[in-house]
Amino acid sequence: MTLRLRLLLAFAFISVFTAVTVAGAGYVRARDAIVQRAQDRAVAETTNRVEQLYPLPARPPDLLALDRIAGRVSGPEGSALVTAQGLSTGSMDPSVITPELRRHVSLGYVGWQRVPYGDRVWLVIGMQLRITGGGASGIEVYVLRPFTSEAEVIEELARNAWLIGGAGLVLALGLGLLAAQGVLRPVRALRMAAFRLGQGDLSARVPVRGRDELTDVAATFNSTAASLEHHVGELRRMEADARRFVADVSHELRTPLAAMTAVTDVLDAETAALPGVAGQAARLVNRETQNLTRLVNDLIEVTRFDSGTAALAPDEVDVAEVVRATLRMRGFDVTADLPSGVRARLDPRRLDVVVANLVGNALRHGAPPVTVRLRAAEAELVIEVADSGPGLAEEVLPHVFARFYKADSARGRSEGSGLGLAIAWENARLHGGTLTAANRAGGGAVFTLRMPVGGAG
Repeated sequence: MTLRLRLLLAFAFISVFTAVTVAGAGYVRARDAIVQRAQDRAVAETTNRVEQLYPLPARPPDLLALDRIAGRVSGPEGSALVTAQGLSTGSMDPSVITPELRRHVSLGYVGWQRVPYGDRVWLVIGMQLRITGGGASGIEVYVLRPFTSEAEVIEELARNAWLIGGAGLVLALGLGLLAAQGVLRPVRALRMAAFRLGQGDLSARVPVRGRDELTDVAATFNSTAASLEHHVGELRRMEADARRFVADVSHELRTPLAAMTAVTDVLDAETAALPGVAGQAARLVNRETQNLTRLVNDLIEVTRFDSGTAALAPDEVDVAEVVRATLRMRGFDVTADLPSGVRARLDPRRLDVVVANLVGNALRHGAPPVTVRLRAAEAELVIEVADSGPGLAEEVLPHVFARFYKADSARGRSEGSGLGLAIAWENARLHGGTLTAANRAGGGAVFTLRMPVGGAG
Protein backbone atom coordinates (compact mmCIF):
# COMPACT_ATOMS: atom_id res chain seq x y z
CA MET A 1 0.00 0.00 0.00
CA THR A 2 1.47 3.36 -1.05
CA LEU A 3 2.09 6.22 1.36
CA ARG A 4 -0.40 8.41 -0.53
CA LEU A 5 -3.14 5.81 -0.19
CA ARG A 6 -2.37 5.37 3.51
CA LEU A 7 -2.60 9.15 4.07
CA LEU A 8 -5.90 9.37 2.20
CA LEU A 9 -7.33 6.43 4.14
CA ALA A 10 -6.21 8.01 7.40
CA PHE A 11 -7.88 11.32 6.52
CA ALA A 12 -11.00 9.50 5.35
CA PHE A 13 -11.16 7.47 8.57
CA ILE A 14 -10.72 10.57 10.73
CA SER A 15 -13.32 12.43 8.67
CA VAL A 16 -15.86 9.62 8.85
CA PHE A 17 -15.27 9.12 12.56
CA THR A 18 -15.57 12.85 13.27
CA ALA A 19 -18.65 13.26 11.07
CA VAL A 20 -20.38 10.25 12.58
CA THR A 21 -19.52 11.36 16.10
CA VAL A 22 -20.45 15.04 15.72
CA ALA A 23 -23.36 14.72 13.31
CA GLY A 24 -24.64 11.57 14.99
CA ALA A 25 -24.52 13.11 18.45
CA GLY A 26 -26.17 16.28 17.19
CA TYR A 27 -28.83 14.29 15.37
CA VAL A 28 -29.63 12.15 18.43
CA ARG A 29 -29.87 15.15 20.74
CA ALA A 30 -32.00 17.14 18.30
CA ARG A 31 -34.26 14.14 17.62
CA ASP A 32 -34.76 13.47 21.31
CA ALA A 33 -35.53 17.13 21.98
CA ILE A 34 -38.04 17.30 19.13
CA VAL A 35 -39.75 14.07 20.16
CA GLN A 36 -39.86 15.02 23.82
CA ARG A 37 -41.24 18.49 23.09
CA ALA A 38 -43.88 17.10 20.73
CA GLN A 39 -44.91 14.42 23.22
CA ASP A 40 -45.06 16.91 26.09
CA ARG A 41 -47.20 19.28 24.06
CA ALA A 42 -49.59 16.54 22.94
CA VAL A 43 -49.93 15.17 26.48
CA ALA A 44 -50.50 18.66 27.86
CA GLU A 45 -53.17 19.44 25.28
CA THR A 46 -54.94 16.14 25.89
CA THR A 47 -54.77 16.62 29.66
CA ASN A 48 -56.27 20.12 29.32
CA ARG A 49 -59.17 18.79 27.26
CA VAL A 50 -59.79 16.03 29.81
CA GLU A 51 -59.70 18.52 32.69
CA GLN A 52 -62.42 20.55 30.98
CA LEU A 53 -64.74 17.56 31.44
CA TYR A 54 -64.64 17.82 35.23
CA PRO A 55 -66.62 17.53 37.44
CA LEU A 56 -67.90 14.15 36.33
CA PRO A 57 -71.16 12.82 37.73
CA ALA A 58 -70.95 9.92 40.16
CA ARG A 59 -73.52 7.85 38.30
CA PRO A 60 -72.38 5.00 36.00
CA PRO A 61 -71.56 6.32 32.49
CA ASP A 62 -73.75 5.42 29.55
CA LEU A 63 -72.89 5.28 25.86
CA LEU A 64 -74.17 8.80 25.25
CA ALA A 65 -71.86 10.20 27.94
CA LEU A 66 -68.93 8.28 26.48
CA ASP A 67 -69.67 9.72 23.00
CA ARG A 68 -69.68 13.20 24.45
CA ILE A 69 -66.32 12.61 26.16
CA ALA A 70 -64.80 11.18 22.95
CA GLY A 71 -65.90 14.21 20.96
CA ARG A 72 -64.44 16.61 23.51
CA VAL A 73 -60.97 15.02 23.83
CA SER A 74 -60.25 13.96 20.23
CA GLY A 75 -59.44 17.41 18.92
CA PRO A 76 -59.36 18.52 15.27
CA GLU A 77 -56.36 16.35 14.19
CA GLY A 78 -56.90 13.15 16.10
CA SER A 79 -59.35 10.49 17.07
CA ALA A 80 -60.33 9.08 20.45
CA LEU A 81 -61.53 5.90 22.09
CA VAL A 82 -63.38 5.95 25.41
CA THR A 83 -64.06 2.74 27.35
CA ALA A 84 -65.93 2.06 30.59
CA GLN A 85 -67.48 -1.02 32.13
CA GLY A 86 -67.52 -3.00 28.88
CA LEU A 87 -68.70 -0.05 26.79
CA SER A 88 -66.48 1.66 24.19
CA THR A 89 -67.01 4.36 21.65
CA GLY A 90 -65.01 6.67 19.39
CA SER A 91 -63.42 6.77 15.95
CA MET A 92 -60.03 5.40 17.05
CA ASP A 93 -58.95 1.88 16.02
CA PRO A 94 -58.55 -0.12 19.26
CA SER A 95 -55.79 -2.29 17.69
CA VAL A 96 -53.21 0.52 17.95
CA ILE A 97 -53.38 0.41 21.77
CA THR A 98 -50.66 -1.91 23.03
CA PRO A 99 -51.12 -4.15 26.06
CA GLU A 100 -48.32 -2.30 27.84
CA LEU A 101 -50.13 1.03 27.45
CA ARG A 102 -53.45 -0.45 28.63
CA ARG A 103 -51.78 -1.91 31.70
CA HIS A 104 -50.08 1.41 32.46
CA VAL A 105 -53.36 3.35 32.17
CA SER A 106 -55.26 0.79 34.26
CA LEU A 107 -52.89 1.55 37.15
CA GLY A 108 -54.02 5.17 37.07
CA TYR A 109 -51.04 6.66 35.21
CA VAL A 110 -50.97 8.87 32.16
CA GLY A 111 -49.15 7.02 29.38
CA TRP A 112 -48.16 7.59 25.77
CA GLN A 113 -46.53 5.60 23.02
CA ARG A 114 -45.43 6.13 19.40
CA VAL A 115 -46.95 3.50 17.11
CA PRO A 116 -46.95 2.92 13.33
CA TYR A 117 -50.42 3.14 11.87
CA GLY A 118 -51.10 3.05 8.17
CA ASP A 119 -48.09 4.61 6.48
CA ARG A 120 -47.36 7.17 9.22
CA VAL A 121 -46.25 7.40 12.83
CA TRP A 122 -48.86 8.28 15.48
CA LEU A 123 -48.83 9.13 19.18
CA VAL A 124 -51.25 7.28 21.43
CA ILE A 125 -52.05 8.98 24.77
CA GLY A 126 -54.06 7.22 27.47
CA MET A 127 -55.35 8.17 30.94
CA GLN A 128 -58.14 7.48 33.46
CA LEU A 129 -60.89 9.94 34.38
CA ARG A 130 -61.62 10.72 38.03
CA ILE A 131 -65.00 11.56 39.56
CA THR A 132 -65.49 14.37 41.98
CA GLY A 133 -63.74 13.51 45.19
CA GLY A 134 -60.80 11.78 43.48
CA GLY A 135 -62.22 8.32 43.04
CA ALA A 136 -61.86 6.23 39.89
CA SER A 137 -64.67 6.65 37.38
CA GLY A 138 -63.86 3.50 35.46
CA ILE A 139 -63.55 5.56 32.28
CA GLU A 140 -60.36 5.25 30.19
CA VAL A 141 -59.62 7.73 27.45
CA TYR A 142 -57.22 7.05 24.57
CA VAL A 143 -56.37 9.74 22.03
CA LEU A 144 -54.59 9.06 18.70
CA ARG A 145 -52.66 12.10 17.44
CA PRO A 146 -50.57 12.31 14.24
CA PHE A 147 -46.80 12.41 14.68
CA THR A 148 -46.07 13.00 10.98
CA SER A 149 -44.72 16.53 11.09
CA GLU A 150 -42.25 15.68 13.84
CA ALA A 151 -41.20 12.50 12.00
CA GLU A 152 -40.57 14.57 8.86
CA VAL A 153 -38.44 17.00 10.83
CA ILE A 154 -36.44 14.07 12.25
CA GLU A 155 -35.96 12.59 8.76
CA GLU A 156 -34.78 15.99 7.56
CA LEU A 157 -32.29 16.08 10.41
CA ALA A 158 -31.04 12.62 9.43
CA ARG A 159 -30.63 13.69 5.80
CA ASN A 160 -28.78 16.80 6.86
CA ALA A 161 -26.51 14.72 9.09
CA TRP A 162 -25.67 12.42 6.17
CA LEU A 163 -25.11 15.39 3.85
CA ILE A 164 -22.86 17.11 6.37
CA GLY A 165 -20.96 13.88 6.93
CA GLY A 166 -20.56 13.33 3.18
CA ALA A 167 -19.44 16.91 2.61
CA GLY A 168 -16.99 16.55 5.48
CA LEU A 169 -15.64 13.34 3.94
CA VAL A 170 -15.15 14.97 0.53
CA LEU A 171 -13.49 17.99 2.17
CA ALA A 172 -11.24 15.72 4.24
CA LEU A 173 -10.25 13.71 1.17
CA GLY A 174 -9.43 16.93 -0.68
CA LEU A 175 -7.36 18.19 2.24
CA GLY A 176 -5.77 14.74 2.55
CA LEU A 177 -4.83 14.80 -1.13
CA LEU A 178 -3.29 18.25 -0.77
CA ALA A 179 -1.44 17.17 2.35
CA ALA A 180 -0.26 13.99 0.64
CA GLN A 181 1.01 16.02 -2.30
CA GLY A 182 2.88 18.31 0.05
CA VAL A 183 4.38 15.44 2.02
CA LEU A 184 5.12 13.17 -0.93
CA ARG A 185 6.74 15.79 -3.16
CA PRO A 186 10.02 15.81 -1.22
CA VAL A 187 9.71 12.05 -0.74
CA ARG A 188 9.44 11.57 -4.52
CA ALA A 189 12.41 13.87 -5.03
CA LEU A 190 14.37 11.85 -2.49
CA ARG A 191 13.36 8.58 -4.18
CA MET A 192 14.42 9.83 -7.62
CA ALA A 193 17.73 11.10 -6.26
CA ALA A 194 18.34 7.76 -4.52
CA PHE A 195 17.51 5.92 -7.76
CA ARG A 196 19.95 8.08 -9.74
CA LEU A 197 22.58 7.53 -7.09
CA GLY A 198 22.01 3.78 -7.29
CA GLN A 199 22.40 3.95 -11.08
CA GLY A 200 25.82 5.53 -10.65
CA ASP A 201 24.96 9.23 -10.94
CA LEU A 202 26.94 10.45 -7.95
CA SER A 203 25.97 14.07 -8.64
CA ALA A 204 22.33 13.39 -7.66
CA ARG A 205 21.08 15.82 -5.02
CA VAL A 206 17.74 16.72 -3.41
CA PRO A 207 16.43 20.32 -3.29
CA VAL A 208 16.35 21.49 0.34
CA ARG A 209 13.28 23.61 1.16
CA GLY A 210 11.56 24.45 4.43
CA ARG A 211 12.52 23.58 8.00
CA ASP A 212 10.66 20.35 8.73
CA GLU A 213 11.94 16.82 9.33
CA LEU A 214 11.98 16.02 5.60
CA THR A 215 14.33 18.95 5.11
CA ASP A 216 16.74 17.37 7.58
CA VAL A 217 16.48 14.08 5.69
CA ALA A 218 17.19 15.84 2.37
CA ALA A 219 20.19 17.66 3.86
CA THR A 220 21.54 14.40 5.30
CA PHE A 221 21.08 12.67 1.93
CA ASN A 222 22.94 15.45 0.11
CA SER A 223 25.78 15.33 2.63
CA THR A 224 26.02 11.54 2.31
CA ALA A 225 25.90 11.72 -1.51
CA ALA A 226 28.66 14.36 -1.57
CA SER A 227 30.85 12.27 0.72
CA LEU A 228 30.17 9.17 -1.38
CA GLU A 229 31.00 11.06 -4.58
CA HIS A 230 34.30 12.20 -3.08
CA HIS A 231 35.32 8.75 -1.85
CA VAL A 232 34.26 6.99 -5.06
CA GLY A 233 36.20 9.57 -7.06
CA GLU A 234 39.27 8.86 -4.99
CA LEU A 235 38.82 5.10 -5.40
CA ARG A 236 38.36 5.46 -9.15
CA ARG A 237 41.47 7.59 -9.39
CA MET A 238 43.49 5.08 -7.37
CA GLU A 239 42.11 2.19 -9.45
CA ALA A 240 42.93 3.99 -12.68
CA ASP A 241 46.45 4.67 -11.42
CA ALA A 242 46.86 1.00 -10.47
CA ARG A 243 45.62 -0.19 -13.86
CA ARG A 244 47.86 2.28 -15.64
CA PHE A 245 50.79 1.10 -13.56
CA VAL A 246 50.11 -2.56 -14.35
CA ALA A 247 49.67 -1.79 -18.05
CA ASP A 248 52.86 0.29 -18.19
CA VAL A 249 54.91 -2.29 -16.33
CA SER A 250 53.56 -5.12 -18.47
CA HIS A 251 54.41 -3.31 -21.70
CA GLU A 252 57.82 -2.34 -20.41
CA LEU A 253 58.54 -5.97 -19.55
CA ARG A 254 57.70 -7.27 -23.01
CA THR A 255 60.92 -6.04 -24.63
CA PRO A 256 63.39 -7.55 -22.13
CA LEU A 257 61.25 -10.69 -21.95
CA ALA A 258 61.47 -11.06 -25.73
CA ALA A 259 65.26 -10.94 -25.50
CA MET A 260 65.31 -13.33 -22.56
CA THR A 261 63.01 -15.73 -24.42
CA ALA A 262 65.36 -15.73 -27.43
CA VAL A 263 68.35 -16.48 -25.17
CA THR A 264 66.51 -19.19 -23.21
CA ASP A 265 65.41 -20.82 -26.48
CA VAL A 266 69.07 -21.04 -27.47
CA LEU A 267 69.95 -22.42 -24.04
CA ASP A 268 67.11 -24.92 -24.26
CA ALA A 269 68.48 -26.18 -27.57
CA GLU A 270 71.90 -26.69 -25.95
CA THR A 271 70.73 -28.22 -22.65
CA ALA A 272 71.62 -31.71 -23.82
CA ALA A 273 75.28 -30.68 -24.23
CA LEU A 274 75.49 -28.91 -20.86
CA PRO A 275 76.69 -30.72 -17.73
CA GLY A 276 74.06 -31.87 -15.18
CA VAL A 277 73.56 -28.80 -12.96
CA ALA A 278 74.02 -26.32 -15.78
CA GLY A 279 71.47 -28.18 -17.92
CA GLN A 280 68.93 -28.20 -15.10
CA ALA A 281 69.47 -24.48 -14.52
CA ALA A 282 69.03 -23.75 -18.23
CA ARG A 283 65.76 -25.72 -18.34
CA LEU A 284 64.53 -23.94 -15.17
CA VAL A 285 65.33 -20.52 -16.59
CA ASN A 286 63.57 -21.39 -19.84
CA ARG A 287 60.45 -22.62 -18.02
CA GLU A 288 60.24 -19.62 -15.68
CA THR A 289 60.82 -17.23 -18.57
CA GLN A 290 57.89 -18.81 -20.39
CA ASN A 291 55.73 -18.51 -17.24
CA LEU A 292 56.71 -14.87 -16.83
CA THR A 293 55.94 -14.17 -20.48
CA ARG A 294 52.54 -15.82 -20.09
CA LEU A 295 51.84 -13.75 -16.93
CA VAL A 296 52.76 -10.50 -18.65
CA ASN A 297 50.58 -11.34 -21.65
CA ASP A 298 47.70 -12.18 -19.33
CA LEU A 299 48.14 -8.93 -17.43
CA ILE A 300 48.10 -6.97 -20.69
CA GLU A 301 44.92 -8.80 -21.69
CA VAL A 302 43.29 -8.01 -18.33
CA THR A 303 44.15 -4.33 -18.64
CA ARG A 304 42.43 -4.31 -22.04
CA PHE A 305 39.26 -5.70 -20.47
CA ASP A 306 39.41 -3.17 -17.63
CA SER A 307 39.97 -0.22 -19.93
CA GLY A 308 37.24 -1.33 -22.35
CA THR A 309 39.61 -1.59 -25.30
CA ALA A 310 39.17 -5.35 -25.75
CA ALA A 311 37.26 -5.92 -28.99
CA LEU A 312 35.98 -8.87 -30.97
CA ALA A 313 37.08 -9.86 -34.45
CA PRO A 314 34.07 -12.06 -35.28
CA ASP A 315 33.98 -14.54 -38.12
CA GLU A 316 31.62 -17.28 -39.29
CA VAL A 317 33.38 -20.48 -38.17
CA ASP A 318 32.81 -24.17 -37.61
CA VAL A 319 33.05 -24.30 -33.81
CA ALA A 320 34.14 -27.94 -33.73
CA GLU A 321 37.11 -27.17 -36.02
CA VAL A 322 38.21 -24.27 -33.81
CA VAL A 323 38.07 -26.45 -30.68
CA ARG A 324 39.91 -29.32 -32.39
CA ALA A 325 42.65 -26.91 -33.50
CA THR A 326 43.04 -25.67 -29.92
CA LEU A 327 43.37 -29.21 -28.54
CA ARG A 328 45.74 -30.32 -31.33
CA MET A 329 48.00 -27.24 -31.14
CA ARG A 330 48.52 -27.60 -27.38
CA GLY A 331 48.71 -31.39 -27.35
CA PHE A 332 45.86 -31.82 -24.86
CA ASP A 333 44.97 -35.47 -24.21
CA VAL A 334 41.20 -35.32 -23.72
CA THR A 335 38.02 -37.11 -24.80
CA ALA A 336 36.25 -34.90 -27.33
CA ASP A 337 32.61 -34.99 -28.42
CA LEU A 338 32.61 -32.36 -31.18
CA PRO A 339 29.90 -32.83 -33.80
CA SER A 340 30.58 -31.00 -37.04
CA GLY A 341 28.17 -28.55 -38.58
CA VAL A 342 27.74 -26.31 -35.52
CA ARG A 343 28.48 -22.89 -36.98
CA ALA A 344 28.50 -19.58 -35.14
CA ARG A 345 29.70 -16.03 -35.59
CA LEU A 346 32.42 -15.44 -32.99
CA ASP A 347 36.05 -14.46 -32.48
CA PRO A 348 38.02 -17.72 -33.05
CA ARG A 349 41.13 -16.38 -31.27
CA ARG A 350 39.19 -15.59 -28.10
CA LEU A 351 37.30 -18.93 -28.25
CA ASP A 352 40.74 -20.60 -28.49
CA VAL A 353 41.82 -18.76 -25.32
CA VAL A 354 38.66 -19.83 -23.45
CA VAL A 355 38.92 -23.50 -24.41
CA ALA A 356 42.68 -23.61 -23.76
CA ASN A 357 42.26 -22.12 -20.28
CA LEU A 358 39.37 -24.43 -19.35
CA VAL A 359 41.05 -27.62 -20.58
CA GLY A 360 44.44 -26.62 -19.13
CA ASN A 361 42.82 -25.92 -15.76
CA ALA A 362 41.01 -29.30 -15.83
CA LEU A 363 44.24 -31.16 -16.63
CA ARG A 364 46.25 -29.34 -13.95
CA HIS A 365 43.75 -29.38 -11.06
CA GLY A 366 41.35 -32.19 -11.98
CA ALA A 367 41.92 -35.80 -12.92
CA PRO A 368 41.66 -37.68 -16.22
CA PRO A 369 39.70 -38.39 -18.22
CA VAL A 370 38.86 -34.80 -19.23
CA THR A 371 35.90 -34.48 -21.58
CA VAL A 372 35.16 -31.64 -23.99
CA ARG A 373 31.60 -31.70 -25.33
CA LEU A 374 30.00 -29.36 -27.89
CA ARG A 375 26.29 -29.02 -28.58
CA ALA A 376 23.86 -26.51 -30.04
CA ALA A 377 20.83 -25.50 -27.95
CA GLU A 378 18.28 -23.28 -29.70
CA ALA A 379 20.06 -19.98 -30.53
CA GLU A 380 23.21 -20.66 -28.50
CA LEU A 381 26.14 -23.03 -28.51
CA VAL A 382 27.24 -24.86 -25.38
CA ILE A 383 30.75 -26.14 -24.66
CA GLU A 384 31.30 -28.25 -21.53
CA VAL A 385 34.70 -29.12 -20.11
CA ALA A 386 34.49 -31.79 -17.37
CA ASP A 387 37.11 -33.65 -15.38
CA SER A 388 37.02 -36.66 -13.07
CA GLY A 389 38.80 -35.11 -10.10
CA PRO A 390 37.48 -34.33 -6.62
CA GLY A 391 35.52 -31.33 -7.85
CA LEU A 392 35.37 -27.84 -6.39
CA ALA A 393 34.71 -27.10 -2.73
CA GLU A 394 31.51 -25.17 -2.01
CA GLU A 395 33.47 -22.20 -0.66
CA VAL A 396 35.55 -22.10 -3.87
CA LEU A 397 32.67 -21.98 -6.37
CA PRO A 398 31.72 -18.29 -5.82
CA HIS A 399 35.36 -17.19 -6.35
CA VAL A 400 36.57 -19.56 -9.06
CA PHE A 401 36.62 -16.82 -11.73
CA ALA A 402 38.22 -14.19 -9.48
CA ARG A 403 41.63 -12.90 -10.50
CA PHE A 404 44.62 -14.51 -8.77
CA TYR A 405 42.29 -16.65 -6.65
CA LYS A 406 43.80 -19.98 -5.58
CA ALA A 407 41.64 -22.69 -4.06
CA ASP A 408 44.65 -24.15 -2.24
CA SER A 409 46.11 -21.34 -0.11
CA ALA A 410 49.13 -23.54 0.69
CA ARG A 411 50.12 -23.62 -2.99
CA GLY A 412 52.37 -20.61 -3.31
CA ARG A 413 53.10 -20.96 -7.01
CA SER A 414 51.78 -22.90 -9.96
CA GLU A 415 52.36 -23.09 -13.68
CA GLY A 416 49.35 -20.86 -14.26
CA SER A 417 49.22 -17.11 -13.82
CA GLY A 418 46.04 -17.18 -11.72
CA LEU A 419 44.30 -15.19 -14.45
CA GLY A 420 43.31 -17.92 -16.90
CA LEU A 421 39.75 -18.51 -15.69
CA ALA A 422 39.20 -14.77 -15.18
CA ILE A 423 40.28 -14.11 -18.79
CA ALA A 424 38.05 -16.96 -20.02
CA TRP A 425 35.08 -15.43 -18.13
CA GLU A 426 35.77 -11.98 -19.61
CA ASN A 427 35.95 -13.42 -23.14
CA ALA A 428 32.64 -15.21 -22.65
CA ARG A 429 31.06 -11.95 -21.44
CA LEU A 430 32.56 -10.07 -24.41
CA HIS A 431 30.68 -12.48 -26.71
CA GLY A 432 27.44 -11.86 -24.81
CA GLY A 433 27.63 -15.30 -23.21
CA THR A 434 28.21 -16.84 -19.81
CA LEU A 435 30.74 -19.12 -18.18
CA THR A 436 29.73 -21.09 -15.08
CA ALA A 437 31.38 -23.66 -12.83
CA ALA A 438 29.71 -26.52 -10.96
CA ASN A 439 30.28 -30.03 -9.66
CA ARG A 440 29.00 -33.10 -11.47
CA ALA A 441 26.76 -35.55 -9.68
CA GLY A 442 29.20 -38.39 -10.36
CA GLY A 443 32.24 -36.42 -9.22
CA GLY A 444 34.53 -33.89 -10.83
CA ALA A 445 34.13 -30.26 -11.90
CA VAL A 446 32.35 -29.07 -15.03
CA PHE A 447 32.73 -25.66 -16.68
CA THR A 448 29.96 -24.64 -19.06
CA LEU A 449 30.41 -21.98 -21.75
CA ARG A 450 27.26 -20.59 -23.40
CA MET A 451 27.48 -18.15 -26.29
CA PRO A 452 24.91 -16.89 -28.79
CA VAL A 453 25.21 -18.38 -32.26
CA GLY A 454 24.81 -14.99 -33.91
CA GLY A 455 27.52 -13.28 -31.87
CA ALA A 456 27.33 -10.60 -29.18
CA GLY A 457 24.27 -8.33 -29.17
